[in-house]
Amino acid sequence: MSVSLADHLDRSLREAEDAPLVVAYSGGPDSTALLHALASRTHRPMLRALHVDHGLHAESGAWALHCRRFCESLEVRCDVVRVAVDLTRGEGVEAAARRARYAAFTASLQPGEQLVLAHHRDDQVETILLKLLRGAGPEGLAGMRERRALGAGTLWRPLLDLPRAALLDHVAEYRLDVIHDPSNDDPRIARAYLRATIIPALTARWPQAATSIAHGARLCREAADNLREAWMDALLRLSGENDTLDANGWLALPPAWRAPLLEHWLHEAGLSAPTTAQREALERQVREAAAERLPLVGWDGTEVRVWKGRLWAMPRCDAFDGGWSASWHGEPLALPGGGMLSLSHGRLAHAVTVRYRRGGEALRPHGDKHTRELRDLFQQAAVPPWERPRIPLVEIDGRLIAVADKWLNDEGKSLFDAAGGRPVWHRGD
Repeated sequence: MSVSLADHLDRSLREAEDAPLVVAYSGGPDSTALLHALASRTHRPMLRALHVDHGLHAESGAWALHCRRFCESLEVRCDVVRVAVDLTRGEGVEAAARRARYAAFTASLQPGEQLVLAHHRDDQVETILLKLLRGAGPEGLAGMRERRALGAGTLWRPLLDLPRAALLDHVAEYRLDVIHDPSNDDPRIARAYLRATIIPALTARWPQAATSIAHGARLCREAADNLREAWMDALLRLSGENDTLDANGWLALPPAWRAPLLEHWLHEAGLSAPTTAQREALERQVREAAAERLPLVGWDGTEVRVWKGRLWAMPRCDAFDGGWSASWHGEPLALPGGGMLSLSHGRLAHAVTVRYRRGGEALRPHGDKHTRELRDLFQQAAVPPWERPRIPLVEIDGRLIAVADKWLNDEGKSLFDAAGGRPVWHRGD
């Protein structure tokens, strides 16, 4: 016997924490059914809706207005957040939109709130198949978690055991007005292709396919959770300064630990995880790393480098004009290589020039008896090689007086003492 959305939610709410709920509301059939059903509960927690306007479709403004009006009809507060989707990271529109959406979710959640998503069993099946095609291990094949921490609150997916048909039945029963996003029908999008082509073929041949896949995901979740205890202990052991990892220590881990540990480490830094092939490329780089090389593996706006026996993860470094220079009095100065240079206090009486390293520069730091090439200063201070070309240099009439906020010579110290401040380099990473 099929279970209705209302009955399923009644059971889930009885088992849930008594906390304010925030429905991630797109206006589509799934989230509309969820929001309507929650708003119709006689005894319900505090409830509001959160709509993210990605600005990617010509109708996105009209969709946001539709969501506001539907929430008004339910007497539910609706917050609309407009986001800018960054399409420069090389990860595709769908992934970029998801990144922007979850950033908005994270920023919008208040302490103790639960963000409720309408992901259902059919979504879970799609996710597992996509993970399988990407060569995922137990963590990926476990699919979406029902609960996890998110920002100041919790993310909750109460419908993962419920087929989408139950949500569509709810929409039809109450004649709810919903939005149709045409991107959901675009066969160029992997999830849409699975939904329209592959999954119908599977269920036509094996009617219990969705139930079996979901059951397999639960078994993988049990296995993944057991593995997690082990690799989280390893993560603590391998972590070091600057949020780096012991490269050889990571490579020595059992493969079943290595992949989820790397993914967790990257996600904690706000970076994307690699495919199986990309992770294997990184493993080869660690094995072959030599002192004269700087191994690098990059994907989807993320770079992982091997340096001094450690893994360093960062957003992809974009190219910039190394010949740039600018006049500076101490005001905040945006740097083409990323970040900003400013003065902690005061203002310089006379303008100085800010530029990047061109090779051969030297400086005698204040209090040091010897003039040293920047190359030697950087090596002694363990400045990562990829950071060195982006460090702003300060000079007067061609004389180098400061290297960002790292070193000043005597002339530079006198100049900044007179201004009452010091250079401050905001890296922007």
